[in-house]
Amino acid sequence: MGELIVQSGNPLLSGATVMDGGVNFTVYSKNATRVVIYFFDRDDAVQPSESYEFDPVTNKTGDLWHCFVQGKGEGTLYLYRVDGPYVPPEGHRFNFVKYLLDPCAKAFTRGSVFRSYNKQRASGLAGIQNGELQDLSDFPKCVVVDDKNFDWEGDKPLNYPLKDTVIYETHVKGFTASETSGISVEEGRGTYKGFQKKIQHLKDLGITSVELLPIFEFDENENGNENPRTGLKLVNYWGYSTIGFFAPKTSYAYDQTPGGAVREFKELVKVLHKEGIEVILDVVYNHTAEGNENGYTFMFRGFENSVYYSLPEYEKQYYMNYSGCGNTVNCNHPVVRRFIIESLRYWVMEMHVDGFRFDLASILCREANGHIPANPPLVCAIAEDPVLSRTKIIAEPWDAAGCYQVGSFPGKRWSEWNGKYRDDMRRFIRGDEGTATLAATRLAGSSDLYKAADRSPLASINFITAHDGFTLNDLVSYNHKHNEDNGEENRDGSDDNLSYNHGYEGESENPKIEALRLKKIKNFMVYLMTSQGVPMMLGGDEMRRTQGGNNNAYCQDSEVSWFDWTLAEKNAGLVRFVKGLIALRKNNACFRRETFFSEENRQELTWYDRNGKNPDWNGSNRFLSYKLSDEKSDFYIASNTDIYDLTITLPTLPIGKNWYRVVDTSFESPDDFCMEGTEEQLMDQKRYVLISGSSVILIGK
Repeated sequence: MGELIVQSGNPLLSGATVMDGGVNFTVYSKNATRVVIYFFDRDDAVQPSESYEFDPVTNKTGDLWHCFVQGKGEGTLYLYRVDGPYVPPEGHRFNFVKYLLDPCAKAFTRGSVFRSYNKQRASGLAGIQNGELQDLSDFPKCVVVDDKNFDWEGDKPLNYPLKDTVIYETHVKGFTASETSGISVEEGRGTYKGFQKKIQHLKDLGITSVELLPIFEFDENENGNENPRTGLKLVNYWGYSTIGFFAPKTSYAYDQTPGGAVREFKELVKVLHKEGIEVILDVVYNHTAEGNENGYTFMFRGFENSVYYSLPEYEKQYYMNYSGCGNTVNCNHPVVRRFIIESLRYWVMEMHVDGFRFDLASILCREANGHIPANPPLVCAIAEDPVLSRTKIIAEPWDAAGCYQVGSFPGKRWSEWNGKYRDDMRRFIRGDEGTATLAATRLAGSSDLYKAADRSPLASINFITAHDGFTLNDLVSYNHKHNEDNGEENRDGSDDNLSYNHGYEGESENPKIEALRLKKIKNFMVYLMTSQGVPMMLGGDEMRRTQGGNNNAYCQDSEVSWFDWTLAEKNAGLVRFVKGLIALRKNNACFRRETFFSEENRQELTWYDRNGKNPDWNGSNRFLSYKLSDEKSDFYIASNTDIYDLTITLPTLPIGKNWYRVVDTSFESPDDFCMEGTEEQLMDQKRYVLISGSSVILIGK
């Protein structure tokens, strides 16, 4: 090994920081007795070329180990080994035979944590007692990144107001992975680079913000199941199993050179911003891929297991498991809280992202013992952090241990995935009895959830479908989940989908069934885009993307999950319909309120029964209608979810105004949506025939 020139270094610079003349390296470990950093010449090297053992006198300040290595720079490859007590009952799992990834690494090389460890386990080299040094033949290395070397050309996060936001949830790879995308392998199919080539579709729809499923580094190979039908190995496709909290996923990059993923992701963000589209990241800070007491050691566990993870008070060889994934990050420990804030700041300051959706966010509220205080330190710190002050912060307000905080997630600045909106709107559009009242509450902004806490309708992220569950097409095409190809005997995924197949399970060639399904899809979209709150649609719903009834496609890196872009042409009428609804929302402030409707001004929102009278909410069943008014417009929106057609009485407009049809979901395209300026004046201004299972939007002008 070569000779290194090493100085004391700066303890306050986390991870690897490029400076004049070299790189500063800093890691945290409270109970380590020995820390060694190793450098590698190539990403496939199985032996280090150089190493340096930190001197606890000159290279340690408090619990921070640090050094400055001269001559190193961007692209340097490195790993750590850390020694200390291996006493699991006391929470310590140091293991000097294991190479460790820097928790603050900004990039990783190609490789697989799980393949490396599974090879060792198969050969009997996994135990601490054997003293055999870890095999690096398939283990990734950390990459030093110099963020100053990217030209942002003046780009900044867009930070649109929530009231103007329309979110499109999608998967970076799946968006363009299919051959039907028209993107060749050489053009970057299924990568950050390839994603750029489909931005025009998002612009045409009117999307303001893409919400990307996890792009923090994770390892697809952690899934050990096989597809029972094909025998092919399944993967972790969604990525809810973080390994690197500062590193964009390497395999999503066309540029596979060390650090290429960082440059390519930044380029994608810059281009999206130039096209007026925000970037929101789905982030997973609640657990890691290291698993439970039988899991792996490649990061937190090897640096300071007793701090980074929530452990039982008296049996610390085990792990608290509020995530359902084996472990729980000890989010409200001061050291871990600082780590998470630094990670979020990095993605905002250096990656220019506009917001975050926090997976299983209720875990962020939990103390180490599982209790949830009134003002959880981490949640409050994120909301009040000055760097994140304009950043969108969205909670998935529940966890896997029974905590459900929809409407009660701490902190006024947080928005929430409104699971009650999803469920109540599904029941109503399906035609369930007695659901109109709850549907009315949801489309008016869910005041029952947010008003008492002095929050606004913008606290509600409204959605009908998301990655976790049926697509919108499948919601109206299947009564039951069909997850057989997931290798879990169809036990995985929710059984409570509130779906309806309309007479036939799965794809149908019956034109009546297909027409009814399309009508229901349009009904869902009508309410999603006209409800108070922030709409989020699942990517592909505008073109009837299907997963064949799979409502838990977390392991399906295949056509099951990928976009079939031929559907955009096949269902061009629906794409046009969704585009029109988004434009309608954007062009009319009455759909984008920042406050709840007031009791004093009843003219803003008026409810009607089918006879044009005040509705009897106790008897209200499969009909819902209301008039929404502001200084600019009057809109009348009505839905008939019954099996019979209805002749309804329309509200009376001021003298000089008439009702014009904007939407009728019973009509075929292009008559189902009249674009602005082409609305059709009604011949009868008093009555309207509302076809069974359809919705209508009228404008008064």
